[in-house]
Amino acid sequence: MLTEIAERVRDTGSLGKTDVAALVVWKRLQASTAWVVELMNLRDAEVRAVTSAAVDAVRDPQAPRGAAAREGRRALLPLPGCRNGDALASALLTAAAPDRMAVYDRRAQFGLERLGYQLTPAPGRYGRYMDLLDDLLVRSGPDADGWTARDVDTALYWLGRQAAPTSGDTEEE
Repeated sequence: MLTEIAERVRDTGSLGKTDVAALVVWKRLQASTAWVVELMNLRDAEVRAVTSAAVDAVRDPQAPRGAAAREGRRALLPLPGCRNGDALASALLTAAAPDRMAVYDRRAQFGLERLGYQLTPAPGRYGRYMDLLDDLLVRSGPDADGWTARDVDTALYWLGRQAAPTSGDTEEE
């Protein structure tokens, strides 16, 4: 599903409400929350205006990955579901730039911790997460040739899956 949405974003330069809703399902986030109702009450053009700015930020080839992630994350703050927590925002940003960004969730967090990395929930976490993924790619040297940040987040997901609690992701507003 992420690949299909990424293809649409590549063509349109933004994500619409149906794209966001599909990523909520893909991430298995709690959809029966006040922010989902608030999001669905927005006009699609409003959602696209917010996500268009985020898409531009994460696709900026002049910005280092972490800085682009921070700017993209900041652009999403007006969007319901992206004001608190990074699960949905990271999925939107990854759909916008799948070769550059990565998905954050609690399993990736546990994977980082198993490797001895610290990532606090303080504001700016997603940008710091992307900085850590860059560090992992650099430290891996030739073993990581051809790997993307998305490949690393997938590996962290599987590594952290064994340590994470079994309940579904409930990160919400």
